[in-house]
Amino acid sequence: MRTALISDIHGNLEALTVVLADIDARGVDQIICLGDTLGYGPDPVACVDLVSERCAWSLMGNHDFGALYEPTNFNSAAELAAYWTRDQLEMEEDEQAAARRWNVLGSLRVRTTINEFLCVHGSPRRPINEYIFPDDAINSPVKMKQIFDQVPKYCLVGHTHVPGVFTDEPEFYGPEDMDNATWKLNDEERCIINPGSVGQPRDLDPRASYAILNEEARTVEFFRLPYDIDSVVDKIYAIPKLSNWLGDRLREGR
Repeated sequence: MRTALISDIHGNLEALTVVLADIDARGVDQIICLGDTLGYGPDPVACVDLVSERCAWSLMGNHDFGALYEPTNFNSAAELAAYWTRDQLEMEEDEQAAARRWNVLGSLRVRTTINEFLCVHGSPRRPINEYIFPDDAINSPVKMKQIFDQVPKYCLVGHTHVPGVFTDEPEFYGPEDMDNATWKLNDEERCIINPGSVGQPRDLDPRASYAILNEEARTVEFFRLPYDIDSVVDKIYAIPKLSNWLGDRLREGR
């Protein structure tokens, strides 16, 4: 089974379209989304429709939750984006399309499993909101132990927008630390895998990020793809309720 792992699209249709085209060219059995289809970006409605069409399932991310219910612990730009995103969803005049979309969003999973893999957006402890940062492997050993205590074998997460793999040593390995940006699953160690962000990377590389899990080969391969960032930035700048800062950060990958 070859599964494409996408996460943190954040209303970035240009990045999502490029990633899906690359996935199609490589051939997979299914695509799953680890959350945050919504938030920040200028095309939330189109992204919800595309994810619901192409993905076997999707998880509930904190920005999905914020747009559906209430944005809590968001900075001002993220909070305004959440309310603007909700407005876009509520503007749909086609009642059937609106009902289908709300049903998709209301059915997002908080956690699930695929074979040996626990899947959450944030962490096994707090599946929607908790971040697992690369620095936690060095600076927060107690946190990492408590998190790994809830990982049966392997875990897939998003949320930080930083691709890489945590092991239960604990250590963190980015794709640049791996041979050919490919992680080999080791049956003798637990690990947490983050495919990075499709629509808003934060590892200072602005290219879209995703990964392919090959369960037969026991590998996870990471990919980075350029896309038309300027087009997305221009859209953000043109929307008064979206902060220009949300566009600026796309160019820098931060």
